[in-house]
Amino acid sequence: MEVFDHDFPTLAEGVGIPHTLYDIERNEAYVTIGTSRDTSEFACDSIRHWWYSYGIKHYADATSILMLMDGGGSNSSRHYIFKQDLQALVDEVGIEIRIAHYPPYTSKWNPIEHRVFPHITRSLQGIILTTHQLMKELIEKTTTKTGLKVVANIINKVYQTGRKVAKDFKESMQIIFDKKLRLWNYTAVPTKEELKVV
Repeated sequence: MEVFDHDFPTLAEGVGIPHTLYDIERNEAYVTIGTSRDTSEFACDSIRHWWYSYGIKHYADATSILMLMDGGGSNSSRHYIFKQDLQALVDEVGIEIRIAHYPPYTSKWNPIEHRVFPHITRSLQGIILTTHQLMKELIEKTTTKTGLKVVANIINKVYQTGRKVAKDFKESMQIIFDKKLRLWNYTAVPTKEELKVV
């Protein structure tokens, strides 16, 4: 069978955008499949879904979450729209989220690149993805000799592109930048009036 080796959106009837979180301690990956656009809101919705479906159960006493992320894409280290959506997320869940972005050209050191993505790719190898449900089922079949477990869900929501940061966000945000490597390392702290007891 002959296939194209890159994405050709004009030939597709839809999109399937995977956003993956990987719990190193539990060796579990959580894949959210978006059906719209890869935006900062989608990235934060993926984190939100993980927290309410899995994180809060496994880490009920957590007061902080550390997330290692690449520096580009929907969770870009350069864009304040991601920080704005992240602030809204921590205000909702009431737990601070510490972000450690990998600097440009260093994403190969991210554990998810070695422990998750190659194995998910193998699960999808040679398959024409005709539905989001098929994509989900194939992704969830991903396993490794070390016991990797993968779960997936579909977010069927239309995300708006080109959103702008609120004018007063930079003044009101509770984002604390690290003293070292502040471009890539920071913590989003819940605002006091939004703190919730979990």
